[in-house]
Amino acid sequence: MQAEAAAALYRLMTWLSPSFPVGAFSYSSGIEWAVEGGDIGDAVSLQAWLTSMLMDGAGFCDSVFVAHAHRAASAGDLRRLAGIAELASAFVPSRERQLETSTQGKAFVETARAAWNCGQLDGLIASCGDAIVYPVAVGIVSAAHAVPIEPVVQAFLHAVVSNWISAGARLVPLGQTECQRLLARLEPAVTATAGRALAASLDNLGSATFRADVAGMRHEAQYTRLFRS
Repeated sequence: MQAEAAAALYRLMTWLSPSFPVGAFSYSSGIEWAVEGGDIGDAVSLQAWLTSMLMDGAGFCDSVFVAHAHRAASAGDLRRLAGIAELASAFVPSRERQLETSTQGKAFVETARAAWNCGQLDGLIASCGDAIVYPVAVGIVSAAHAVPIEPVVQAFLHAVVSNWISAGARLVPLGQTECQRLLARLEPAVTATAGRALAASLDNLGSATFRADVAGMRHEAQYTRLFRS
């Protein structure tokens, strides 16, 4: 059992590491427009923006999809899994955010299959058709390898928030130490959001980050861009 737990932790750390090739570094989830528009200009305003995205927007919703995809895949409920994948794909509020999550989902699945394929994975992926966005991909792959759901959701949120901070660091800009302080200050919000997501039903899905959604849409027409979203 100890060896299985160590293997699960190793894989989870690898899959949600910044070095795992899903291309997350090229997306900002609308943060680039928020900096351009003056909503974000320092560490304090970036923290406020990310806390909202995390607790009341994409962070919460995506972690709910991770949890439900994991449970459906673990139970072998392919019909339910397909429905979750379709809903998660439809839940994205803008074209570029759709590109972001679908491209990362595809890369995550392809890389995981190439390096850590297992018997259950092909059937789980096939049941979703083309609608595999990033949080669903994480849920499916981790379930197929029997990685426990609680650390999966926590690690997923840590990876998402870390990428948001990385984008903000390049755009504001911020120093490396300040980024680590910001990550530390967001720890309670990450933990609380993970707990809510694990307890949430699909009926609890919803967001109230209208400005962040608008930022994702306006980024599509931004004149000068460093990021794809």
